[in-house]
Amino acid sequence: MKKGRLIIFHGVGQPLEMQNRNLRNVQKGEILVRNIYTTICGSDLHTYAGVRKEKCPTVLGHEIVGEIEMIESSHSHQDYQGRQLNIGDIITWTIFASDPLSSNALDGMPQKGDNLFKYGHGLVDGNDDFHGGLGEYCFIKKGSCILKIPAALPLPIAATINCAIATVAGAIRLAGNLKNKNIAIFGMGTLGVTCAAMCKDAGAAWVGAADIEHKRIQDALLFGADEAVNIKDEQTILAGKFNSNFFTKSIDVVFDMSGSPDAMENGLSMLAVGGVAVWVGAVFSSRKLQIDAEVIIRNLLTIKGLHNYNYEDFNYALDFLNRNWQRYPFDRVVEKEFTLDTATEAFDYALAHKPLRVGIKI
Repeated sequence: MKKGRLIIFHGVGQPLEMQNRNLRNVQKGEILVRNIYTTICGSDLHTYAGVRKEKCPTVLGHEIVGEIEMIESSHSHQDYQGRQLNIGDIITWTIFASDPLSSNALDGMPQKGDNLFKYGHGLVDGNDDFHGGLGEYCFIKKGSCILKIPAALPLPIAATINCAIATVAGAIRLAGNLKNKNIAIFGMGTLGVTCAAMCKDAGAAWVGAADIEHKRIQDALLFGADEAVNIKDEQTILAGKFNSNFFTKSIDVVFDMSGSPDAMENGLSMLAVGGVAVWVGAVFSSRKLQIDAEVIIRNLLTIKGLHNYNYEDFNYALDFLNRNWQRYPFDRVVEKEFTLDTATEAFDYALAHKPLRVGIKI
């Protein structure tokens, strides 16, 4: 029986454990992939540090690129774009698998469909163990959306499609037509800088960026932001205000990628009449927001939340990166690389230095 290595996460404060485990048989509609590259997402770091909880033991990592090793006969042998899938093809796939015929999926929300499974979040139970990025293999389950990776797209960049880039694509979809709009973005991690570039690609007139880290402010400018401010330095967010000299124009759309209640409240206060707020970052527990309902009503404001993304967003993400990875410095998103053997060092480095991403070469 074939074996593979994987890194087991047992819980907060416990060491990551390398194990060799048997690979089960490929089941109906599945594809077996040899993982090649994984990037550590912010949600992986939150789990590792205890900010959010996952079932344990588990195999973290869901931003994955892999090489097809086996395709079960009942699989369509096609990716989402209808391209033929063959042994040896390099692919990525949605963070989730679900029933595409369930009501939520048919309503454009397959990430909330029936029989939902999320890669990098599943329980390791001795039977179905290879379902995360920090392992040598991954079983791509029936109900996953798959995309072939263009040969010219570097793997460290392609890995981020599976979560960060596709999530931003979903946020852009919810925001509506951005042509000639003025945009504000709070939180300039990978989601935020990608959002700046995507807004510019979509025709936004002006993009402002806000964060509390100086380096991320500089990153925002490289990814298309017209202006950027360090809120921490100006101590405006702590006072519940925002520097009126920074955003000099009316804001049509505000994106929150930070999850900060202060940021979400300040973002709402900046919106012009008819403005839209899209909230993405608040996927962990924090304080309740203080919202003035009268302002929301009188100013005709709209608040939209997004968790993960749908198939069209996933496809849009690949198209966007394929067109723009050289226009913006996406080759700098992965700031340091590690191996599967040094996964602990990778997590510790990411928590200490707060890079946009670290990569794991497998």
